[in-house]
Amino acid sequence: MLLYIILFVFLYQVIFKVVIPVYRATRAVRKQMADMQEHMRQQYEQQQGSQQGYNTPQEPEASRPTPKVDKGDYIDFEEIK
Repeated sequence: MLLYIILFVFLYQVIFKVVIPVYRATRAVRKQMADMQEHMRQQYEQQQGSQQGYNTPQEPEASRPTPKVDKGDYIDFEEIK
């Protein structure tokens, strides 16, 4: 009978001092990872949205002045290796 009581106390301590804290820590880490992934996904979507905003013209093509091209002195460049 004394052996069963000692075994019960030992199992009780192992469960409440090792198993449950490890379970809670694992659950907390998984939750933090999920939150971090969600945050990174939101940042990615915002970055993609802002990059697409730069690709769209701010004003219509007709209202933009056409750039003047100076066709003056053109020097042909040849790379020497």
